[in-house]
Amino acid sequence: MSKSVKNPGLSELDELCVQTIRFLSAEAVQKAKSGHPGMPMGMAPAAYVLWAKHLKHNPANPGWHNRDRFVLSAGHGSALLYSLLHLAGYDISLDELKNFRQWGSKTPGHPEYDPQRGVEVTTGPLGQGISNAVGMAIAQKYLANYFNRDGFPIIDYKIYVIVSDGDLQEGVASEASSLAGHLGLDNLIVVYDDNHITIDGDTDLAFTEDRAKRYQAYGWNVQEVGGDGNDMAAFEKALEKAKAQKQRPGLIKLRTHIAYGSPNKQDTAGAHGAPLGDDEIRLIKERFGWDPEKSFYVPDEVSSHMRKAVEKGAEAKKAWDKMFADYAKAHPQLAQQFRDAAAGKLPLNLDDILPKFEAGSSVATRKASGKALDALMPKLPLVLGGSADLTPSNNTRFADAKNFQKDARDGRYIHYGIREHAMGAIMNGISVSGLARAYGGTFLVFSDYMRGAIRVAAMSKYPTIFVFTHDSIGVGEDGPTHQPVEQLASLRAIPNLLVFRPADANETAQAWKFALENRDGPVALLLTRQGLTVLDQDKYGSAANLSKGAYVLAGADKPDVLLLASGSEVGIALEAAEKLAAEKIAAQVVSMPCWELFDKQSQEYKDSVIPPNVKARVGIEAGVELGWHKWLGEKDIFVGMSSFGASAPGKVCFEKFGITVDNVVKAAKKTIEKK
Repeated sequence: MSKSVKNPGLSELDELCVQTIRFLSAEAVQKAKSGHPGMPMGMAPAAYVLWAKHLKHNPANPGWHNRDRFVLSAGHGSALLYSLLHLAGYDISLDELKNFRQWGSKTPGHPEYDPQRGVEVTTGPLGQGISNAVGMAIAQKYLANYFNRDGFPIIDYKIYVIVSDGDLQEGVASEASSLAGHLGLDNLIVVYDDNHITIDGDTDLAFTEDRAKRYQAYGWNVQEVGGDGNDMAAFEKALEKAKAQKQRPGLIKLRTHIAYGSPNKQDTAGAHGAPLGDDEIRLIKERFGWDPEKSFYVPDEVSSHMRKAVEKGAEAKKAWDKMFADYAKAHPQLAQQFRDAAAGKLPLNLDDILPKFEAGSSVATRKASGKALDALMPKLPLVLGGSADLTPSNNTRFADAKNFQKDARDGRYIHYGIREHAMGAIMNGISVSGLARAYGGTFLVFSDYMRGAIRVAAMSKYPTIFVFTHDSIGVGEDGPTHQPVEQLASLRAIPNLLVFRPADANETAQAWKFALENRDGPVALLLTRQGLTVLDQDKYGSAANLSKGAYVLAGADKPDVLLLASGSEVGIALEAAEKLAAEKIAAQVVSMPCWELFDKQSQEYKDSVIPPNVKARVGIEAGVELGWHKWLGEKDIFVGMSSFGASAPGKVCFEKFGITVDNVVKAAKKTIEKK
């Protein structure tokens, strides 16, 4: 047991809880022989006070919609989160702490999204967590405005975050924090673990600006708590002030010491990313009067005290349930909307309101997307849109949309500014709210700037919708800096990301239908700047076949060659098929808007679309060939890009780079000859 109470503001029991958190975290890392023990040891007092005295949560029902959110943005300190979850009564057993970082455990090396176990978002890539939290705060503000009525604050929670020096160094956090200040998100409280240490050593090596003044400039309420991280009276006072703030998010800059209490490793980089060692842990235990022979030890009084969270959470949930029952009587329609949203149900059949486009007309798929949003969004009040300062180009703003701002919490359109990476991470935070979803747009070439957020969304199965326009060399005069050639292939390489590249306006509308109905992960929509001919669905089949990922547009009883294409190149394939038919060569044209969905279809269906007995195939796409080996054989030909683009009108670019009807015809003939 602790020899004495050393921490101001803590009782002897509080002190015992703090030490339990410290040792559970350090021992989990030690047993795994891998991890980051220093951060949990330094932040244990602050985390304890937050979780035991302020956080509104319900371990027996972790998904309760009115819970406070806790985000450990400093995900390398995951042992801290798991120790807290175990002690508070979540589905993290002591055996799971002992199984830290092992195959199949519930305690992976960095937190992975699992709200039923109390993990609100996937963190680890630094800066993502705090940026997700900004999205959570936006969602809370919007949802509270939408659902709450006088006497019924059914959406009333805060978002708490622990960040590290590393988080604040990452650009994505700066982008998101700047927007949070502009939007006045006073429901967001960030605790900065200011321990002065990163992997390379002291932060003075590369990080010397005044972080407090930086956040003040962003428009945040900033408080600094000095000392060694153990003055919990001062920390709690700062926390109370942050909670009472209006119109400003809060940052508490808390001076801590990494591996606090370690005789040889405190304040060293060695405590950041490596186990302390059995001998060092023994020394720390002796220093704090803890029995060195006991490991993963939780005193009964600590367990009893921390598990009060279960009872308190159940009481809070019971009171909320009663309020919601009364709310449902007073506002039945809103209550039903709440229930439907919580169950993932859309409020209507999207087929009834999808726009239809006239065959033969020319419509850029970005414009078709805008028309689809005009039709859909007024009926979907819990979907929030936005763009990274490219609204007129992305066509992401729907008719009569109102901006979400500090003085307009009912707005559904978010101006993210020129902050692609933050936009992606913030949309992820909105989409894990449990009730709201987000979409946002930028140019496809700038998906590179937000790839970290896209990857985490796919890994975590966040239902975020990423809209990317200007999807090829068809961008034209802006040149190679703005013409994506490798981005389509790179997005397809991300597991669990559905990438749609629709061939015309009607496929685009169907892509939106699929994206909004899909709840099993993120979707990326890739759309053209240039106009595309709207296909005749009576002649070529229904665009609703997009839901299968690929389908036959122009069939043949006994095809000599298959022309496989996506997006704007489908039209080229159809024209090439007509030319080939005039020469008595039967070509089957396949639109392939989403490879990932096509892969999920039955083998029978896939063989009907791409018959295995037809050996001659041509792939056509205004991007690099990477990935096409799945559909093409060694002797087949790919018509596409093998270099960056060029500055010229879009039609000229297609001609100069050989993505033309004549070249497809030549490629088809040559492929047939090879077979």
